[in-house]
Amino acid sequence: MPVADRHIASNKKAYHDYFIDESLEAGIELTGTEVKSLRQNKASLRDSFATVRKGEVWLHGVHIAPYSHGNRANVDSLRPRKLLLHKKEIRYLAGKTAEKGATIVPLKLYFNRQNLVKVEIGLARGKKMYDKRAAIAERDHKRDVERALRERQKG
Repeated sequence: MPVADRHIASNKKAYHDYFIDESLEAGIELTGTEVKSLRQNKASLRDSFATVRKGEVWLHGVHIAPYSHGNRANVDSLRPRKLLLHKKEIRYLAGKTAEKGATIVPLKLYFNRQNLVKVEIGLARGKKMYDKRAAIAERDHKRDVERALRERQKG
């Protein structure tokens, strides 16, 4: 049985604020103390995004706390970090983000089976306020239906 990927952080707000059209897995360029901090689950993807500049994808706004036993090797916790993608994927993302309303947002941060830090990024379009309200209403309706079914099965 294969070992599952180890979850570090997820961006739940992205699913509320955006329609996620598709997602990609990307590597991330980190320093040693950042990896050690991630092993302690000290990361936040809130309000983070990615940009394509000069043929490279950069991740902005990801907070990785300084390593507790680090010294001068600790780096700025909010520094931009380079994502590792194939050139074809970078060109594809650059073309899609040139469209109006499209952006790249990180969805998950995790260790894969080879103990490498990976980021799941999503190509997203912003939701309007009425879309958010409709999603909340739909979620509440599903919860009520499931609750009624459980009550009915109990007797």
